[in-house]
Amino acid sequence: MKIEYINNPAQLQELSQRIAQANWLALDTEFLREKTYFPKFCLLQLATPDWVACVDPLALPDLSPLLEALYNPNLLKVLHACRQDLEIFYQITGETLGPIFDTQIAAPLLGFQENPGYAMLVSSFLNINLNKAHTRTDWSERPLSQDQIQYAADDVIYLCKIYTLMLEQLRQLGRGGWLDSDFALLNDPELYQISPENAWLRIRGKNKLTGKQLSIMQALSEWRERTAQQENKPRNWLLSDDNMLELAKLQPVTLAELAKVRGVNERGVNRYGKTLCELIAHARNQTPKPLNEKDRPAKKTPHHEAILDVLSAVVRVRAEANSLNPVILASRKDLEQLLFNDPESLLLQGWRYNMAGRELQGLLNGEYTLSLLQNGEQGVKITPTQNAPE
Repeated sequence: MKIEYINNPAQLQELSQRIAQANWLALDTEFLREKTYFPKFCLLQLATPDWVACVDPLALPDLSPLLEALYNPNLLKVLHACRQDLEIFYQITGETLGPIFDTQIAAPLLGFQENPGYAMLVSSFLNINLNKAHTRTDWSERPLSQDQIQYAADDVIYLCKIYTLMLEQLRQLGRGGWLDSDFALLNDPELYQISPENAWLRIRGKNKLTGKQLSIMQALSEWRERTAQQENKPRNWLLSDDNMLELAKLQPVTLAELAKVRGVNERGVNRYGKTLCELIAHARNQTPKPLNEKDRPAKKTPHHEAILDVLSAVVRVRAEANSLNPVILASRKDLEQLLFNDPESLLLQGWRYNMAGRELQGLLNGEYTLSLLQNGEQGVKITPTQNAPE
């Protein structure tokens, strides 16, 4: 197909009208983020089985007609690993871009590993090896070469074909609607809202801090998030996660003390040193926000391990019955989250809940019993207890 390069309002208006006539389309973006906090939107690729277009947002001062067409709630948007793409649209409009079909999320239901790469799907479904020549392209540079445009367009051209094949296979397996709730989760605005006050929740290692240390890390994390947003710089250009954890432990309150902390460079000390020292001095006298129970490492007993073994057996049986790798259905960590009542357990969401999570939760709550099949049959049988709710 001819690739249309859209870089003037008249072309954009005509494309928007075509989008309005489609039931679904494949979508991908090219952006830069290495030197900024917010992604710089450089190119939008769109395709249906009948046409393909690359939209240049750097050349178009007003994307309103396009956004209106894309935000049609009856238009299905097909993407691969869509979180960063959707974040761009949320930052532009303040609204989520639904409905969505994500081929990375759908692939495990067809026997692929968890979170497969796009190149793997292209190779498996289409027997094509993707060209990697422009993987490191600076998409903000203009003009784009024809090779660069073709490279970008190929992503959505192939995505259209993969989606069609994937949807047919899911329907043949009776799994066409299994992913509806998984995709609906992608329309949660909280996925794309960046709250400085809660930035500390993303820091690994926070559960090992106590008292003053935790309070300092929380204050530093909020400062870093606000400053990175205001200056539009990557977080790690200000302080890395390891830097913050180290500062929380050492608690420097003078520039001399701060300069001795490994990983905090001279430029950072000169520019932000006074602010950081004041922040640390204040924070270590404050009461920290409490850790959620799920942030505290659960202490497993032999009793817990035995229960996890039983749950694992059920997962293996259900996975085999549905021709899935058991790890795709539930990892040991997923089962631990379920056992310790973590509401974010994948087994409480989407198709995993329908396939195994409901039964596993019922077993833990005493609503189901587990028994071995008899009379030469192999496997296990799960039945409701007499007191189980209907």
